[in-house]
Amino acid sequence: MIYLASPYTHQDDAIRLFRFNEVCRAASILMLDGKHVFSPIAYTHPIAQYGIPLGWEFWESFDRFYIGVCDELLVLMLDGWRESKGVQAEIGIAKELQKPVTYCTPLLLRQCTRGA
Repeated sequence: MIYLASPYTHQDDAIRLFRFNEVCRAASILMLDGKHVFSPIAYTHPIAQYGIPLGWEFWESFDRFYIGVCDELLVLMLDGWRESKGVQAEIGIAKELQKPVTYCTPLLLRQCTRGA
């Protein structure tokens, strides 16, 4: 199973919504290619609207668990991924757990994951 990491948290609601939509689109592409995907943003964006904190401090234990059960981590390189505390921590956890990490732009998603 692929853990699909992407930036999410931002002060601007429109940017959070854009990131949510982009990661859902990416997950759908992977799923149509027969990949099993877990996307924390696709799963939690609707839940977060009910007052759950957005910061890494709250989500770390959840993400650590899911990275642990996934076979690999794929970073969707949306604007802000390098600065994202959560994405950088997810990469660190994957490396700590010796999981492969792949980096991919939304436009090249199929080429990045071919054979993965």
